[in-house]
Parts: sequence; structure tokens; C-alpha cells
Amino acid sequence: MPLALIALAVGAFGIGTTEFVIVGLLPEVAADLGVSIPSAGLLVSGYALSVVVGAPLVTMAGARLPRKAVLMILMAVFIAGNALCAIADDYALLMVGRAVAALCHGAFFGIGSVVAAELVAPHRKASAIAMMFTGLTVSNVLGVPLGTALGQEWGWRSTFWAVTALGVLGLIGIAALVPATPRPDSGLRRELAAFARPQVWLALAMTTLGFAGVFASFTYIAPMMTEVAGFSTGAVTWLLILFGAGLCVGNVVGGRAADRAVMPSLFVILSLLAAVLFAFVFTAHSQWQAAVTILLFGAAGFATVPPLQMRVMQQAEGAPALASAANIASFNLGNALGAWLGGAAIDGGLGYTAPNWVGGLLALSGLAVAATAHRLDRRKAAAPVPVHI
Repeated sequence: MPLALIALAVGAFGIGTTEFVIVGLLPEVAADLGVSIPSAGLLVSGYALSVVVGAPLVTMAGARLPRKAVLMILMAVFIAGNALCAIADDYALLMVGRAVAALCHGAFFGIGSVVAAELVAPHRKASAIAMMFTGLTVSNVLGVPLGTALGQEWGWRSTFWAVTALGVLGLIGIAALVPATPRPDSGLRRELAAFARPQVWLALAMTTLGFAGVFASFTYIAPMMTEVAGFSTGAVTWLLILFGAGLCVGNVVGGRAADRAVMPSLFVILSLLAAVLFAFVFTAHSQWQAAVTILLFGAAGFATVPPLQMRVMQQAEGAPALASAANIASFNLGNALGAWLGGAAIDGGLGYTAPNWVGGLLALSGLAVAATAHRLDRRKAAAPVPVHI
């Protein structure tokens, strides 16, 4: 594999870490800035909403620039946003820093996938893209728990300084290792035309609702485990590692399932996700049961990613770049929606386990959208083909 893929993976690792590490640091951030846990949880929503806005807009804005130059600009924005988080002395400035860092998220993964595929022979394109996304996967297994541990020991700002350093490393790697790329053809009108298809919007809705279910619970997993299950603050790091291990397993299983049949895999995985979240309402009261559920939660939650991504790409044939950015935006819209609804349940006095049943209902909503899309598929397949004489 070309060394340039390692540079892209480092960038993906930093972006994945900064997105999710705030989950493990919610109690520390809330206490330091004098805000409630649900208010601190909105830092997840703020990041996600910035991705929702930034993913398509930044992708379109950079459509006529060389892709290497766009990637370097995106990493510079990422560095600036995380440095702003590290020096933030109040909640508003921290939210601004999170929003700035998030602007690069969707476009980096969309454009980075194209660059990764161009670095290798045609028969290795999928492996190259997977290599770049390994950085995102590893960020959940190592970056998030290690960042959580660092923040708990040295203060949450130290975590953002560490992520800023990762961004600098990624920028240097891209500048030195990614070959110069020509100015691409935009084809923006054709890409936008794909969004006139109802099935594209149904696919994006599946992504939004499915991941809203995941983040309704995951956003508040730290206070849930300390306040309900009775784990120590230090144990949260190990629980996040356990979640990350489930994530890796689920990502592989979901990919293999999607290769066989996209829609059937979505039906099964979304059903399992809902079942695990409803069970978590009860298992959160026992430490060993909570630990097992967190592993299953990670597996079920991220097993949704490959089939959801595949479904969007299938339905947006001819518009891969913008559709990919739009799907990343949908993932993050789900993150924001889930974090907000989970926090609303806590604010409503329903307790720290309430986000689990909220997440279960959201996963079932995604399943209902999948059923609607499947019915449209069957209706289209059964429609008679007009014969012209």
C-alpha cells in the first residue's frame, strides 16, 4: 500500500477521535464550564450539525480545486478548530471550536476516498478506501479511550491539544506523501440531479434515524455507567475500548452482510440494534450485564454503516461524490438528533437509562423507512415494462 494512505489514515484517526472523545469527557467538561450534562451533550450535536452543513457545501466549494490542495486546506481548518477548543474558557467558545473542526469532516472522507482509490490499481480500490477508513475505526478503539484517559488525568483541554498535534501530523503527511492531483471535472449538475430520486432521500432518512438511535444512548454512556451501573470514572475508558471492539466486529460483519444483500441485512441489523437498546434500559443496572451490552451495542450500531452507505450509493448511481458527502451528513444529523432527544429525556426527569429506549424507538423508525423503501423496490420491479412498436 502507498505511504500516502497512511497519511490519509492519520487524518481520519484525528477526525474520528475529536468527534467522539467528547462523549467520554462530558462529566469533566460540564463540571469545569459550569453546565449540565445534557448541555454538555449538545457539544456532540453541535459538531454533528456542522458536519451536516459542511459536508455538501465544502465538497461543492472544492469541486474545481486539486484534491490534494483541498485535503490540506481541510486539515488546516481541523487544526484551527481543535486549537480553539483547547484554549476555550467558556461553553460558547468550545462550541464554536467544535463547529469549526467539524466543517472538514464530511468533505475529508468524501474526497479522501476518491484520492485513496486513485493511488492504487483498479482491483485494489476498495482495499485502499478501507485502509483510509481504518483510521476512523482505530480512533474509536484507541483514540477515544486514550483521549478520555488523558483528559481525566490532565484536564479535558489536554485531549484537544493532543488531537491538534494529530492534525499537524496528518497535514505534514498529506503534503509530503500524497501525490499532486489534477484539477477534477466538477460534474456538479449531474450529481445534484440524483437527489431528485425519492429512493435517495429514503436511504438518507434510514441513515439519519438509524444513527440517531445509536447516539441517543452513546452520547450519555459515561454518566449512565457511573451513575446507574456504579462504575468508577476511570472504568469508562475500558468500557469505551469494549465499545470500540464491538464497533470493529460490527463493521466487518455489516460489510460482509451488505455484500450479500443490502436490504435484508438492514432489516436484520436495525432490528438487532433496537433490541439491544431496549435491553440496555434494564442491563445498565448491572455492571457485568452493562459491559456485555456495550459490546453488543457497538457491534449492532456500527454494523449498520456498510449497508447504509451501500444503499445510498446504489440509489444515487452516477453521483458518488456528493451522495457520499450527503450520507456522511446524514450520519451526523442522526448524531445530533439522537444526542438532543436523549438529553431531552434526561432533562425531563426520566433518568440516565431513558436515552436507551429513545434510541430503540429511533432504530425502529429507521426500520420502518427501510420497509417503505423495500416496498417501492418491489413495486418498481413488478411494474410492466412498456413495449414500443
